[in-house]
Amino acid sequence: MSKFTPFADESATFAIGKLNVENRLDRVSLFGDLDLTLDARGLEQAKALQVLVNQVIGEMEARTLPDVLPTAPVVKVSNPF
Repeated sequence: MSKFTPFADESATFAIGKLNVENRLDRVSLFGDLDLTLDARGLEQAKALQVLVNQVIGEMEARTLPDVLPTAPVVKVSNPF
């Protein structure tokens, strides 16, 4: 895993297997799938996932967090087609 600081920017991404990780200022998004197989590759991927989760938790614990993150209002736009 390259340098990844959770919640630091709107552009950092990386993958662990087929699990994609996207950074945002207010969230870290995970999507895809990851099979942690009982082999050296599975252990490597499990450790990468552990590093990611530990980094996310560390950043969250270092901040004052709201009870719930407010959601952005939905804005309707006219259909351009």
